[in-house]
Amino acid sequence: MSMLLRNLRFSLRMLLRNPGITLTVLLTLALGVGANTAIFTVDYATMLQPLPYPNADQLMVVWSKIQTYHNVVAAGDYTDWKRENTSFQDLVAWTGGTFNLAASGEQPEKLDGRYVAPGFFKLLGLPMFLGRDFLPEEGELGRDKEVILTHKFWMRQGSNMHIIGTTLRIDDAPHTVVGVLPAGVYDRGGGWGDIAVPLAFTPDQVNHDFHWLLVMGRLKPGVTQKQAQEEMDRVTQHIAQVYPKSDQGWGAFVEPLRNDFMPKEEIRTLWMLLGAVAFVLLIACVNVANLLLARSMARQKEMAVRASLGASAITIFGQLLTESLLPAIAGGALGVGVGYGMLRGLIAVMPPGTLSSEAELSLNIPILLFTLAATTLAGLLFGCVPAWSASQIDPAEALKEGGRSGTGVGRNRLRRALVIGEFALALALLAGAGLAIHSFWNLSRQDLGVSTDHILTFWLPVPESRPKDPEKITAYYRQLLASIAAVPGVQSASAGSGMPLMGAGFGMPFTIAGGQTFSDPSQRPGASFGMVTPDYFKTYGIRLVKGRTFSGQDTATSVRVAMVNEEFVKKFLQGKDPLRQGVMVEQLIPGVTKLGPPIEWQIVGVFHNVRDNLREQRGEILIPFWQIPWVSAGIGVRTAEDPAAMTKSIAAAVHAVDPLVALDNPRTMEQVRDDKLAGDRFTLILFGTFAVIALLLAAVGIYGVMTFSVEQRSHEIALRMALGATRARVVTLIVREGLTLAAIGLGAGLIGAYFIGRAMQSSLYGVSALDFRAFLAVGVVLLATALLACYLPALRAASTEPMKVLRTE
Repeated sequence: MSMLLRNLRFSLRMLLRNPGITLTVLLTLALGVGANTAIFTVDYATMLQPLPYPNADQLMVVWSKIQTYHNVVAAGDYTDWKRENTSFQDLVAWTGGTFNLAASGEQPEKLDGRYVAPGFFKLLGLPMFLGRDFLPEEGELGRDKEVILTHKFWMRQGSNMHIIGTTLRIDDAPHTVVGVLPAGVYDRGGGWGDIAVPLAFTPDQVNHDFHWLLVMGRLKPGVTQKQAQEEMDRVTQHIAQVYPKSDQGWGAFVEPLRNDFMPKEEIRTLWMLLGAVAFVLLIACVNVANLLLARSMARQKEMAVRASLGASAITIFGQLLTESLLPAIAGGALGVGVGYGMLRGLIAVMPPGTLSSEAELSLNIPILLFTLAATTLAGLLFGCVPAWSASQIDPAEALKEGGRSGTGVGRNRLRRALVIGEFALALALLAGAGLAIHSFWNLSRQDLGVSTDHILTFWLPVPESRPKDPEKITAYYRQLLASIAAVPGVQSASAGSGMPLMGAGFGMPFTIAGGQTFSDPSQRPGASFGMVTPDYFKTYGIRLVKGRTFSGQDTATSVRVAMVNEEFVKKFLQGKDPLRQGVMVEQLIPGVTKLGPPIEWQIVGVFHNVRDNLREQRGEILIPFWQIPWVSAGIGVRTAEDPAAMTKSIAAAVHAVDPLVALDNPRTMEQVRDDKLAGDRFTLILFGTFAVIALLLAAVGIYGVMTFSVEQRSHEIALRMALGATRARVVTLIVREGLTLAAIGLGAGLIGAYFIGRAMQSSLYGVSALDFRAFLAVGVVLLATALLACYLPALRAASTEPMKVLRTE
């Protein structure tokens, strides 16, 4: 213990004696440890931290299975699953919803929320902040006018501790407040929104055709996921026997709740980001190791004297290792602060909904333990190399060198090897950033199929209680669109079950009229399906390829017509005239979650592909809105002026027709496009930021090596210049040496770059694992950085006064 305290005191004096080196070490480590702390916080909260629910490993999400795909669940399937299974304590269903909150004398406020089955919050297991969960009888029609508030919405309502039993007017009907959810998980991520109301089925909704629900269950004690899956396979097979027309070929997936709604590509990206910041920490460690190795080489005479006076190699090793660990711990402590700042910045640029609501991003004990481990490991990594090197000094040889900094070939070779490794790591990280940049470029430059300028979009959350009669729905939207079109500056307006870049509204199986038939309906191909008004194509600037668009004469009493996109023709009508074909699709019944009999739709037009998924183009079928009107619709408005500036006047036009409906999520089409790119932009920012850090650290590393090399070789350089070497030749000599190290590092880094490209493949668009353009670009950037970092020491070497140096030596 006394030796440790002595080493600590001496190490502290040495650090204070060299404030420049100490500050460099601290800042370098703080950068590396901080980046790791920030990203590990996200990874831990998302994938490692226990879910905030009691016995969370029992919580399972149950999906409908069609072929190999996940699908939402039909109400009839849900009720049958609930009745026939024995593996779950309970199964509950829910679906998203948008509501209108009315206030006396004010415009309606749009609320996001969920319809949940009674017992939903009881199943999750978190105690209510106020009140209770929905009772079983409140899941019945006519008794479902209750509401549970999220904690953040309760606070917006004034944090009234006596709010239970009061009423809120939601969708033009009074709802009694029966509960307030606890703060935390229900307030994060945006998925829970503001309120929850009971899920109550109408008789028509309990069918096996229309899939629209999400289902979750809690396993009984002792039941495993595998056992539940096997039982659900038997249950779905039995249902398929009873309802072969709707359920043949359908099954179920039973999956743990954790991150089940998070795309696998995003989870892979989070792990890759953790690997990226690990590279940053490694580069930081190599930098510090090089710095301390240079300092230990300058202290060779001191170490030789210690060894001559009886200090063992272990004693010298321990002393120098302590000198490394001390700044490592201080740098780690500083890294916690840097990590917190990076985490705040990360949260600020993170697109909404990126992480699940269960992920709580905060610095906690496991995160701090990780930081301590990373700091200690970093100290050992960069401390052992110079400590071992110094402890192996031959006192006689060192003292014979007369006080000059040691020029051991082995130690110089070690420092050069560290720089090569540093550049290899930097290239791998920069390659990841280059691939992300190239992918983002491809995504942002692709043909979206629509014009994004001068368009305002929003949704109309028409209450479910409104009449479902098609004629009344048609009259409502005709009046609404006429009111919007009358606003000065509006060029056209359209309504639809979906919107460009956001999906057509439905996914439907179909068959080609007169074509192949399917004995198993689940094997039919599928396509995006939606209803649009005639001005849809004009409003969004969608190009007609063949045939005609819809007109005002395409009504419920006219021939059923449809338009398809180019991708549909390419996939399903190859070699045929699409205008002579028809498609058979089950009838959608306005406002009812139930399918009718198949209807033939005659194709009258082909339109240019419009993206609803930036990475994948699907076949799409559109039909006239006036032939099957839908209760809630998306509205697009083309304007002559800035569309965002016209939001208020357009909202006034809507409220002139329907004062009880709020505009949901009004955005310009350019904002819609930017939101679609937000996830890829976020990945790009993160990889780019860490790549820039790695680039700077690599530049500092090679600059330090070349500076120290120039100091070591001052006698050699002076002798060369005395014998006639020009300044340009000296500069070339030094720069060539540095660029050689960088080039070797780049060559080694190409292997790592290839594997990073393979790991990122699923998250890239139009980019291969061996993207030579990206690799060439980052290679040039690295070499240019190395050139600049070598040029400054080379200029210093070329300015040497030969006689002065030789006289000193």
